[in-house]
Amino acid sequence: MKINISRQSLYLLALSIFLLIFVLLFSFLVLIPEGKEYRKQRGSLNKAKLELRKYKNFNEVILEKLKQLQSDNAHTITAFDTSFNPQRFQKQHLAYFSSLELSKQMKVENEDEFVVYEVNTTSSIDSPQSFYEFLDAVNKSDWIIGINFPINFKRDTKMIKSSFTMKVYNTQKVQKAMLEAE
Repeated sequence: MKINISRQSLYLLALSIFLLIFVLLFSFLVLIPEGKEYRKQRGSLNKAKLELRKYKNFNEVILEKLKQLQSDNAHTITAFDTSFNPQRFQKQHLAYFSSLELSKQMKVENEDEFVVYEVNTTSSIDSPQSFYEFLDAVNKSDWIIGINFPINFKRDTKMIKSSFTMKVYNTQKVQKAMLEAE
């Protein structure tokens, strides 16, 4: 029995076998290894997306806290940017004392971004209660002021004389602006 296969069929069969071998070699040598690499990269991309999402959420939470703190402490933030004016200080706080005198500011030290001035004060008050009211008013004033201890009280007939030192904190940029103005 003779098998009659035409030449065209043989070429078609050879081409089909060649294409089948080409597809198998291409898939085993190129597609499957690249597929494994693709899955690894997709996994690392998903991890990076998850990490990015966590950082964005963290950023939003911190930004919300920052805005809340800025709104809660707006007075303090503006107080750091206000330069100290001794005459205005005396005018604002003279109501708590019968007399209030400030001696000259002495530049004490620089603490990081702040310029610290020490102000020596002497005052006369009629009761310790007015001094405590003064301390409350200093906390609400336009400047960042620290009252240093010891606070000396001396009785003089009906009045109490007090003397204490204050540290006034200004930011470096306020200090530069003050020097430029002079």
